[in-house]
Amino acid sequence: MKNYNITVNGTTYEVEVEETGSVSTQERVQPQMATQVRPQQVAAKPQVKSASQGGSGSVVAPMPGTISDVRVSVGQSVKKGDILLILEAMKMENEIMAPHDGKVSAISVSKGSSVSSGDALVTLG
Repeated sequence: MKNYNITVNGTTYEVEVEETGSVSTQERVQPQMATQVRPQQVAAKPQVKSASQGGSGSVVAPMPGTISDVRVSVGQSVKKGDILLILEAMKMENEIMAPHDGKVSAISVSKGSSVSSGDALVTLG
């Protein structure tokens, strides 16, 4: 029996794999695997780099891509869930939303900018 931890979309699963048959090089038999999956609670990766919970921090890119639209401006007040910008990655448009209420104090990207995972996009103050 072998144990593995597998993370899918931020949720970690502990998987036990048991090989039930042996494979001979002369036999063309596929090994049969029995699996048991147990989800574990894992804290989601934060979208905001901030030491405080109060409402300030940088919203960061969750994945590499290209900024296709910036929907906020400096000084604009936003509510939790408001769309800040659109990040195109793997031919899909991803809405980057405000993680909490706040005021846009800086925008670090512009339309057409390429970003890497973890790059600061918008600073909420």
